[in-house]
Amino acid sequence: MNAIVLGGAYVLDLIAGDPEWLPHPVRAIGWMIRTGQSAAAPGDDSTPSRDLVTGALVTTAAVTLTAGAAIAVLRATRRVHPRARLATEVLLAWTALATGSLLREAHDVLRALDAGDLPRARRLLSRIVGRDTHALTEPEIARAVIETVAESTCDGIIAPLCCLTLGGVPAALAYKAVNTLDSMIGHPEAPFTYFGRMAARLDDVANFVPARATALAIAGAAALTGDDAAHALRVWRRDHGRHRSPNAGHPEAAMAGALRVTLGGVNHYDGVASPKPLLGAAQDAPSAASARRACRVALAASVLAFGVAMLIEIARGRR
Repeated sequence: MNAIVLGGAYVLDLIAGDPEWLPHPVRAIGWMIRTGQSAAAPGDDSTPSRDLVTGALVTTAAVTLTAGAAIAVLRATRRVHPRARLATEVLLAWTALATGSLLREAHDVLRALDAGDLPRARRLLSRIVGRDTHALTEPEIARAVIETVAESTCDGIIAPLCCLTLGGVPAALAYKAVNTLDSMIGHPEAPFTYFGRMAARLDDVANFVPARATALAIAGAAALTGDDAAHALRVWRRDHGRHRSPNAGHPEAAMAGALRVTLGGVNHYDGVASPKPLLGAAQDAPSAASARRACRVALAASVLAFGVAMLIEIARGRR
């Protein structure tokens, strides 16, 4: 990784997002996981120990094959020409980042809300959240957007930037594999209770530092956007531990404080109610306006994190 690659990838992501026509490594990662899952899927004859072992094998294979494929592609293109390697590295680094696509998808939902088209807002929201959306009210849609933007600022922006800076494209794509594994099989519910346990724990470890860095970035961004940076820090410290996830509560609590809104509450997944603890309790209810401010904070946090990463790369290049 160097400043040219990082800068090129970040600008491409900001401008173009993730075009649907562009082959994306996450699709290949998803295919690998589905293949492994179908070959070793937990069934009626499963035992916890069997599921733990087979799930660990699928998880290890997906992460190592992803990193190994990235290394092999970069080495092969370098043999062709150094510029081919550089172009390939920029393109692969671009696919690891998600500022542009995250903000575009969120703004699509908010434009539907502005137009008073709740059915369309719900359909568009279903593209970026896992919860049921068909009966959500406008405040619930706004809350879902804010929570997703806050959490994705870690998963799609800060964490990949950390990986690119520390380990280059192979590390960033390995992180995407971990993140995809968690979203596909890292669930506590059956049949993934044991099969996806290693994937879930690996995701917890991978996001431990980025989640806390994201909360700091959100607070710093709030100072730039005119939101409440001091309250972001207070609510982050007070409420992050209320979240069931060891990491998701950090960016969500910081965002709740920055916007002075209450996040959390009851979500439904496949018709089953799942209550979430309140973050930033006794503050305002989310609205389309506060969700739009969340997007602005996320963009500022992304730029701040990119600036830090670029400074590190420039300093490393000078040495």
